[in-house]
Amino acid sequence: MVRASMSFSPPLTPPSEVTAVLRERGYAVLSRTGLCELVGTPAPALEALRSTWDGLLPDAYLRDGGRYRSRRHSCFVVEGTTVSQVPHRAHWQPVEYNALHGGLERWFEPMTPTVLEQPAWSQLLRGLAACCSSIKGAQPWFVEAHQFRIDTTDGIGRPTPEGAHRDGVDFVAVLLVGREGIKGGETRVFEATGPHGIRFTLTEPWSALLLDDERVIHESTPIQPLGDRGHRDTLVLTFRSKGFQGPTASGG
Repeated sequence: MVRASMSFSPPLTPPSEVTAVLRERGYAVLSRTGLCELVGTPAPALEALRSTWDGLLPDAYLRDGGRYRSRRHSCFVVEGTTVSQVPHRAHWQPVEYNALHGGLERWFEPMTPTVLEQPAWSQLLRGLAACCSSIKGAQPWFVEAHQFRIDTTDGIGRPTPEGAHRDGVDFVAVLLVGREGIKGGETRVFEATGPHGIRFTLTEPWSALLLDDERVIHESTPIQPLGDRGHRDTLVLTFRSKGFQGPTASGG
């Protein structure tokens, strides 16, 4: 039986201890200040990106019939200090990692130049990739970036409709961009091969959850409106060392 310890406030990790904590637990949580220190980016530079979440487009692939998710998606390769965007490609996951949407090529509109041309964007990817390399060695990292908005159009919004899952990558970073007029959206992280877990709620804009995807599974609980309507915005970045996932894995 999985046991999730209670921690409604996130168990924050100082940036200097992130590598050690990831190795020990398989996850680490950063405050906004901690994330900015880790990646070397001032908070106002990240905050300048937030308005772009208002321009996300509906996710047409939800197999539960919902209308609660909007998103954009782009892919990159980070090698050392070099960040290169790759030609637009589909998002694909095997069924073993996503029972709801796995095995399906999903084409989403790409992220906009308003995001990608900001120095903070490349610095964010470089900083997080360096964190991955500190654990698994310096190498190219194949990064998929997802801007998500989960809203309460249907009365309830599901950040992870597939349930508790792994993503089939090396590392995952979930950044809370903001939440407005909602309750719920609790984060849950569990050992992939053990009985222990933890639950907490990210509320601070640009706080972040870093995950070793081989060691833990994760989910976020549904959100409900406090008034007429609300939403939860996140940026999800996945880091994979052996090319992008696809029907046949590719580094291109």
